[in-house]
Amino acid sequence: MQTPSSPISSLTDAIERCQSLGMRLSRQRRYILELLWDVQEHLSAREIYDELNHREKKIGHTSVYQNLEALFEQGIIECIERSDGRLYGHLNSSHSHVNCLETQKIIDIDIKLPDAVIQEVEQLTGLKITDYRIEFFGTAD
Repeated sequence: MQTPSSPISSLTDAIERCQSLGMRLSRQRRYILELLWDVQEHLSAREIYDELNHREKKIGHTSVYQNLEALFEQGIIECIERSDGRLYGHLNSSHSHVNCLETQKIIDIDIKLPDAVIQEVEQLTGLKITDYRIEFFGTAD
């Protein structure tokens, strides 16, 4: 996956990024981007296929998979690898996730660690930390 030059913060940004990368903005690709920005959840390819067809946006299975892969490879959308398959989300910027253990829902969250924590990790590993993502797990109270 290419690192995006800047975060995509809207559907318009996503469409403009496709165009600036020379990606063909097909009807199917636009449907997928519109859906991901509309629901703002992490969905499997099958869920995307089902929801688009439910919305009468006719698209084939293969087209969904190919377009999701192309959008992910260009850094326009997020892909999360799970043991039961991949999930796709609308954000391309660095962010963390809160995973609900009851519903399996994934919630995007921006969180900044204190500089002291980053420095401790750097000292322990000998690496300069340039980015990070945190996975939280919890249940409803």
